[in-house]
Amino acid sequence: MTDTVIGIIGGSGVYEIDGLEGAEWTSVESPWGTPSDDLLIGHLDGVKMVFLPRHARGHKLSPTTVPYRANIDALKRVGVTDVISVSACGSFREEMAPGDFVIVDQFIDRTFAREKSFFGTGCVAHVSVAHPTCPRLGDACFEAATAQGIKVHKGGTYLAMEGPQFSTLAESKLYREVWGCDVIGMTNMPEAKLAREAELCYASVAMITDYDSWHPDHGEVDVTEIIKTLIGNADNARGLVARLPKLLGSERAPCDHGCDRALEFAILTQPDNRDPALVAKLDAVAGRVL
Repeated sequence: MTDTVIGIIGGSGVYEIDGLEGAEWTSVESPWGTPSDDLLIGHLDGVKMVFLPRHARGHKLSPTTVPYRANIDALKRVGVTDVISVSACGSFREEMAPGDFVIVDQFIDRTFAREKSFFGTGCVAHVSVAHPTCPRLGDACFEAATAQGIKVHKGGTYLAMEGPQFSTLAESKLYREVWGCDVIGMTNMPEAKLAREAELCYASVAMITDYDSWHPDHGEVDVTEIIKTLIGNADNARGLVARLPKLLGSERAPCDHGCDRALEFAILTQPDNRDPALVAKLDAVAGRVL
């Protein structure tokens, strides 16, 4: 058993969490660059919690410029075991309405301008992301959302687009009608892939703000309407997060789904052929197997 340390990555509209005891903003250095912001570290119901605003306080970073590798590395360095991503998204489903939450369990990654792995030349590794989120963690988020009175949908496919523009009508119809996606956002990839490489359990809570551009009665995305919905979603998200420590508990057994052992057989480069400089950067992410 190990101590549970919950990491919350806050998306659009979620720049802080309430009620943390002894909370302090702490600067964490990473060999992968500077994280989005300092980390807010404290305790809630006896469980250590770490909060990181994905876009930085004041929303200074676009989806493309978020330092995803530095963020995941920094969370791992301070002992985080379980990462919950909170992010705004659009919906491709009539029944998934603005204000609803979706516990995402699959992704289609259409981003193209981001570094997507900690590994590369000098230390090659391949991890499975067939099931990119942790069911145990997702179940806890679903239970917390339900207890908070949020209309929540369990399971859904998230289309990760590069942005920063929203979809064209043709793209929206493609993702909805041909690819069968449920929601669309700009930030969960490569975040989920990097969390898996770092052997962190990861769950995605997608907060719906709009119907993208496919809906005949809603037309194109209206940013003013999104902001209104974001405010209500952010309050609900903070309530959901506040319920997680009691649900997850202060002690944590090994993950039943193997998230915390994802690198067990993933590194292919033989020890005597590994780049020492890259190995040094991987000390937090892959130290267990290196």
